[in-house]
Amino acid sequence: MNRPPLTAGRLLERMRDTLQLAHVEGTGHLEREIRSPNISSPGLVLAGYTERFPGHRLQVFGETEITYLVTRDADERGRVLQLFFSHAIPCVFVTKGLQPPPDMITAARAAGVPVLTSTLKTNEFYTRIKPWLEDEFAPTTSLHGSLADVFGVGLLFVGRSGIGKSECVLDLVERGHRLVADDLVFAKRRGTDVLIGSGHEMQRHCMEIRGIGLVDVPAIFGVRAVRQQKRIEVVVQLEEWHSDTFIERTGLDGETTTILDVDLPKITIPLNPGKNITVVAEVIAMNHLLKYSGFDPAERFNARLIGRMREAADVKRYLQQDDE
Repeated sequence: MNRPPLTAGRLLERMRDTLQLAHVEGTGHLEREIRSPNISSPGLVLAGYTERFPGHRLQVFGETEITYLVTRDADERGRVLQLFFSHAIPCVFVTKGLQPPPDMITAARAAGVPVLTSTLKTNEFYTRIKPWLEDEFAPTTSLHGSLADVFGVGLLFVGRSGIGKSECVLDLVERGHRLVADDLVFAKRRGTDVLIGSGHEMQRHCMEIRGIGLVDVPAIFGVRAVRQQKRIEVVVQLEEWHSDTFIERTGLDGETTTILDVDLPKITIPLNPGKNITVVAEVIAMNHLLKYSGFDPAERFNARLIGRMREAADVKRYLQQDDE
C-alpha cells in the first residue's frame, strides 16, 4: 500500500504537541524526507570518528551533546559541526528545552537540515517518538475481506466477492460481537508476528449489504458494536461447497496463510444451504482460544485414539503368546 513519504514537516505537524516541538527559525527545509524509523544521538562523530556513524537517521542532541559542544573552542566546534552536517541527516532534535549554539544553527542552515527543539527530557523524548516512528514505518497492505472481533479473537473473513462475508459479520454483530472493518481491511505489522487490522477512516464502520445498500453499524447497533482496530489472528476462507473438494475433517493438518511475512492459521469453510456460518465462526474463535491456552481438541483426540490402538495391540499380542 502506497503511503505519502514522512517528512520533517509532517512529523512536526503530527507530533508537535506530543513531543513539545518547535522549529528553530531559518534552519533547513521541512520537506526533507525521513527514510528510517531509527533515531540516535551523534555519539563519537562529535569527536571526529565517523566510520560507524548512521548519518541517515534522525539525530538527538541532549544535555550531554550540547554541553560538550559549548565547551569546545570556536574553531573545533565549527569543524565538528561541519563534519556532522556533511551527512544526509533528515532532521536534528535538541531536547530538554536547551537552545542550540549559534554556530550549530549556522551549520544546519548551510546544510539545509531542520533543527527542532523539545522541552522534554531526552529519555522521555525517546520513549514517545520511538513507538510512533515504528508504527509509521511498519509494513502495511490492504486486504479484501471483513474483520470482526469474536470473543476477543480477530477473525478475517475472505473469499470471492458476493460470497457472504459482510452478511456473516453483520450476523455476528447482531449476536453481540464487534465489527472492525468491512470489504477493505488495512493490515499493519507490528514487531515480527503481530498483524493489526483496521478500516478506512472514510468508511466509518459502514457495511455494504447486497440488496439493502449501506448499513451504518454503530448507528443501528450502538458504539459497542464496533472497534477501531484489532489484531488479526485467524483467517476464515469462505468458499462454495463442491462434492469433490477436499476439506480438513480432524483439524490435525491445519492450513496456514502468510500476510506481511506473518504466518496465520487458516480455516476453510465450505458453504452450502442451511449451514449456520455464524455459529461456526464463534466455534472457530473459541477453539482458537482453547489452542492458545494449550488445549488442542484434535491433538487430544488423536492421542486417545493412538492410546486405545496400543492397548488393543497389547491385548492381541498377549492372547497370541498365551499357550494355556
